[in-house]
Amino acid sequence: MIRIENLSHSYEGSPVPVLDGLSLDLGEGEHVALIGPNGCGKTTLVKHLNGLLMPTGGAVSVDGMRTSDKKRLTEIRCRVGMIFQNPDNQIVGMTIEDDVAFGPGNLRLSPGEIRGRVDRALSAVGLGGYQGRHPHSLSGGEKQLLALAGVLAMDPRYVVLDEPTSSLDPASRARVLAMVRGLKEKGITTIHVTHHMEEVAGADRVIVMDKGRIVADGTPSAIFGRVEWLKSLGLAPPLVAELVWLLRQRGVDINSLALTLEEAVEAISTLGRPGRSDAREKEA
Repeated sequence: MIRIENLSHSYEGSPVPVLDGLSLDLGEGEHVALIGPNGCGKTTLVKHLNGLLMPTGGAVSVDGMRTSDKKRLTEIRCRVGMIFQNPDNQIVGMTIEDDVAFGPGNLRLSPGEIRGRVDRALSAVGLGGYQGRHPHSLSGGEKQLLALAGVLAMDPRYVVLDEPTSSLDPASRARVLAMVRGLKEKGITTIHVTHHMEEVAGADRVIVMDKGRIVADGTPSAIFGRVEWLKSLGLAPPLVAELVWLLRQRGVDINSLALTLEEAVEAISTLGRPGRSDAREKEA
C-alpha cells in the first residue's frame, strides 16, 4: 500500500503549509477519487506519492519504501505512474513508439522486452497500430491515452491521474475515463484528482480535502449525500445527487443513494409502485 504519515509540506517563501499533518493509507486495487476546492493541496499531495516533492514533515511510503530514500526512488517511480492535466508536458518522443519506449528504455531492458511492453501498452489504450505516427498528429484525448500508455509500459502498481480530462471534449473524456476504469480490472490502484464530480460516482472511495487536510473519506454515496456541506466548500455535487437531495427536501421519499441518471430514474419510477409511500400518501 501507499502510506502517508503526518505529512506536511510548505513551499519556499510561504509561511502557510500547503499540507498540514495529513495521514492516509491507499490500498491495493482501490479506485480512489480525490476532490476539494482549488488551492486545497490535491496536486501537492499526489506529487509526494512518487517523490516529485519531498515532505517538509512526516513521511510517505510506497510498499514499505520511503520516498525520501534516494536509493529507492527509481523503484518507487516505476511503481507509481503519474499522468498530468496537460499531456504535452509528458510527451518526449518523436514518434508514438519512441515516446512509450522512453521509460522502459531507461530501465535497461532488452529490446525484445521493450518492444513487447510498447505494443501491449498501446493496445491496452486503443492506440495499437499508431507506433509510427507523430504525437502532434493526435487529438487531445489521444495524447492523454498516449501518456497513459507510457505509464502502463512501466508496469506500475499505482497510477495517479491529476485532472486528466479537464481540457478534453466530452467524447475524449469518456474514452479516457473508460481506460481509467479498466485499470481497476487489472488490479492497479488509481488515485484520480478531478473537479468533475460526475467522474467520481464509480470510485470505490472519495477523499475530500480542504486547506491541506483530509476532511472526509468515504464511499461516493456517503460523500455526495452531504450536498449542503459540499456546497459550503465550494464544490458542486453531481447533478443527480443534487436532484435527489432537492426532491427529498420537498418531501419526496426517494432513494438518497442515487448517483447516476440510471439510478435516479429507477428510484423515481418506483415511487408509485405498491409498497412505496410517497409524500402525498404520508400527508393523507
